Amino acid sequence: MSVKSKKMAMRKVLKVIYLMIAVLILGAGIYVGYIYYKADAAIQHMAAPEKPLATDVLTTNPHEKGSIQPMIFLLAGVDSREGGEGMMNTDVLMLVSYNPDTRSTSLLSIPRDLLLKPKSLPSRKANFYYAYYYIKDKSEVIPNTKQFFSDLLDLPIQHMVVVNFDAIRQTVDTLGGLEIDVDMDMKYTDSADGTHIDLKKGIQKLNGKQVLDFVRYRKSNQGTQESSDFARNERQQQVIKQILDKLGAFQGISQWGKVLDIIGENVKSDIPESDLRQWIFDFPNIKPVQIRSLQMGSIWKSPYVYIDKNDLADALTALRVEAGITTDLKTNFDAIGLMK
Repeated sequence: MSVKSKKMAMRKVLKVIYLMIAVLILGAGIYVGYIYYKADAAIQHMAAPEKPLATDVLTTNPHEKGSIQPMIFLLAGVDSREGGEGMMNTDVLMLVSYNPDTRSTSLLSIPRDLLLKPKSLPSRKANFYYAYYYIKDKSEVIPNTKQFFSDLLDLPIQHMVVVNFDAIRQTVDTLGGLEIDVDMDMKYTDSADGTHIDLKKGIQKLNGKQVLDFVRYRKSNQGTQESSDFARNERQQQVIKQILDKLGAFQGISQWGKVLDIIGENVKSDIPESDLRQWIFDFPNIKPVQIRSLQMGSIWKSPYVYIDKNDLADALTALRVEAGITTDLKTNFDAIGLMK
């Protein structure tokens, strides 16, 4: 082969290489653009205009555009499966405080069977009130439920997030499962809603369905020990911590593709769209590095749970301090089922 022919062949090879690089760059650009498009679609589905609390007592520092302020939000988990127990009753209720300066979070689980006695509504279990407001006005269920618990607990809850339980199953599968310390053998079957729980005690890797069974398990009809709401609260917090750790390990928005699909379909909130976008895109940098579980002593007297007044006061104070709230606690403890 002549020198000229060799040069022409080399040019062809280089052109092919350059073309391949261009295609890869273009493909990567299209993929990233598609991920951002999916992120926007998911965020628009989850977000809603923020409605300020009406009560003057429940105020915090003004929100500064572009910054993340200390906050408290209410997390609710619902089982909306047809035939599911309780339908729109909240199977999980959790108060969460977050301080961006210390990157710390505190979790306080509200027992679903806790007796609440608000003046303007009937006395019921804590998990009743989301369903009550949902039936009354579906479009206003989040702000109304948030306001209810804000007033009841004298707690300035900035946001509420409602998660369909199926989001847990799908997210855990997407993350490749979780290493869970199952605290007891768990067996339960219910053909009405398709529930089939069969877990063995011990540390093991669970898939999405098994993790959902783990956090929901309460009673057994196949000979295993029953679980209290208090043990369920601990399990729920264990799962939340692990999911946050795995999401925090994501490098950039490109890894969020499937997760964004899941949360877009299964999560609703009153968080403004601009804030939600900022939090998701910057999650590795704002993810809490300290997560504290707040505990309350409690007893079960069928059909209600009653909690220790001092423990509740201490837990509410801890949430307020972490969120930078300096006003005195004025919770109406008469409206809450307390241990005698």
